[in-house]
Amino acid sequence: MAVTKVSSTIHFTTRSSAMGGAGEPTTGRWAPNTDVYTTETGLVVKVELAGMKSDSLEIVVDGNRLRISGNRPDCCRAPQCNFLVMEITYGPFETVLELPPGYDLGAAKAIYVNGFLRIDVPPAHQPPSKSKKVPITEGEK
Repeated sequence: MAVTKVSSTIHFTTRSSAMGGAGEPTTGRWAPNTDVYTTETGLVVKVELAGMKSDSLEIVVDGNRLRISGNRPDCCRAPQCNFLVMEITYGPFETVLELPPGYDLGAAKAIYVNGFLRIDVPPAHQPPSKSKKVPITEGEK
């Protein structure tokens, strides 16, 4: 997917893989379901990451790009099994969101609760910062 649709008339969040260009599939990687929306307090990025632990996730900010990566282990199934349906993706993932100007990714806060990673990004009051990691806190279940 080259563009994440935020409303029926506004397209402002470009999604791509750090390994390839916009919309290009990357071998051995998957992209989690992601919502990006605005509120009166800023921008929210919500990522569906069921079955993961917060310490297996990494969020890196570089200018107006937000890179979210990690690895969802496949540790629940028997070693020898025959799938009838397989819809859950396991293994490493990486998604890069290029966010619109006007938000301070350097002040982003992340929380992981019940399989959802939520990143709150306040409006910008100064130019974007250089590359940095965003810490993730574990939420109540």
